[in-house]
Amino acid sequence: MDWGKIKAIFIIAFLILDIFLLTQLQVKREQYEVTSDTTLEEKLKADGIEYGELPKEIVEDHYLSANTMVFKKEMFKDLKDQHIQLDDGTMIHSQLKKPLLVEDFEEFSDLDKFVKENVLNGEQYAFWSYDEDDYVITYYQQVEDKFIFMNQSAQLTFHLNIDGEITSYDQTMLDNIETISDKEEVLAPIRAIEALYHRGALSNSKVEVDLGYYTLVNMEATQVLTPTWHVLVEKDGEQMDMLVNAYEGTVIQGKPDKEKTILE
Repeated sequence: MDWGKIKAIFIIAFLILDIFLLTQLQVKREQYEVTSDTTLEEKLKADGIEYGELPKEIVEDHYLSANTMVFKKEMFKDLKDQHIQLDDGTMIHSQLKKPLLVEDFEEFSDLDKFVKENVLNGEQYAFWSYDEDDYVITYYQQVEDKFIFMNQSAQLTFHLNIDGEITSYDQTMLDNIETISDKEEVLAPIRAIEALYHRGALSNSKVEVDLGYYTLVNMEATQVLTPTWHVLVEKDGEQMDMLVNAYEGTVIQGKPDKEKTILE
């Protein structure tokens, strides 16, 4: 009897069995995940929660570090028809010599043009909200075409008069933005919706989801930003901005944002 051959046959048989069992385990796990997502989708539909097509592909992202910009007067020498005041160096106040009439309150295309041409590093900012009650328009800074959410150190705030004209703006900015980790897979957007659903925050609402960054660690001059799902919840004519950590699935922030006006 060739014990060597028998031993080899047993080893191969056990390997085949292990592979088969692992395959079955993976199939069951995938079936469970599909069933779980299907069940969640059914629950969301039953509770009147609407959301658009969510991306199916795996998304990877990374942590970022950023420094608070310290402005200097010479940075603004090319900006015309503005009177620039440096507050503490980390914020500037600009008084326009001639008020800017905002004619497009739907797309804000005219203001976008002004920002790109007349604001320091204006191409890094994008429209975020319009507060009709306080006559304020807010832009947030972006990195890699993603918003840095709710960050007072990375925003433009435009002040309007009652005639719809911008008279001044305040600016803060983050610079030296760098990646500080390898790319890691973020949670699927449906998981962000699920986290808020379990908190009872989404019933009878319309939901939109987009990926950006939020401050994880905020030191005096440096911030660490983490990938974050922004969930815009529209309900009863009002909107709420809610944030979910895209790595951990924890709800970071959920508060009514009166700055958001639904623009039909």
